[in-house]
Amino acid sequence: MNSKFWDETQAEAYRRFRFNFAEKTLAGKTVAVAGGTGGLGAATVALLAAEGAKLVVGYRKDEERARGLSAAMEKECGTKLALVKGDLCDAGVRAEYVKACEKLAASLAGAVIFPGDPARIAFQDLDREALVASFESNYAGPILLARDLGERMEPQPEGGSIVLLASMQAVAAFPSSLNYGGPKAALVHASRILAQQWKRVRVNVVAPGATIAGMAAASIQSGKYDRRIAGGAIARFGRPEDVARAVRFFLEPDNYVTGQTLLVDGGLTLRRDRS
Repeated sequence: MNSKFWDETQAEAYRRFRFNFAEKTLAGKTVAVAGGTGGLGAATVALLAAEGAKLVVGYRKDEERARGLSAAMEKECGTKLALVKGDLCDAGVRAEYVKACEKLAASLAGAVIFPGDPARIAFQDLDREALVASFESNYAGPILLARDLGERMEPQPEGGSIVLLASMQAVAAFPSSLNYGGPKAALVHASRILAQQWKRVRVNVVAPGATIAGMAAASIQSGKYDRRIAGGAIARFGRPEDVARAVRFFLEPDNYVTGQTLLVDGGLTLRRDRS
């Protein structure tokens, strides 16, 4: 007696070596990308726009850059972005994300949450205010938006996907990263709790390494990470496209992965002793 969940038609197709690798499965569906105008977020927006997704893109302050990205996507892909401005810790801003997604009148397939702050403060200068500010930017705001959008996706028959952005500093100990790595590590753990919370919404994390766009760009440009290549820890620095592809993997509507963290660091956390 077969399982009531057995699909004989599908099984027969596999016996005949017929597999379904669907393409552009996000076309016409809504994806929210908070922090989507930043160095890494913009690459993800470009990838999703090229696929035909309907995009709600958030930013904190830089309106000129946001409008520049929107104009570029409309010119290159014919995609007009719905822009949302503000801090994710603000309940009113999070409500604007929800409203913008609903206004697009298409299934909310996913949310990617990039916002954070490098919180570069010397160990001896750490105080309560610095730690609280980092916690709000790198943990509280992203988790609250994930909750708000995840609750909208959970009732949908097809569910949805949430992708949070952490850092290699969330999974490995790096010097002087206490006030940044701590909240990002909490974000990783929270992603697993959220993945357990919902039945239809998958929650995963992408953790970038030394990437030439985004928070690490200035450090790379200064030569701080040159020794990582010279010593053989990594073959090259990361690119925003590397992160965008990892995010897109988790956004796939029929993805079979949840509660996981994907390091996109070229092997740096594994081979730090080589530099």
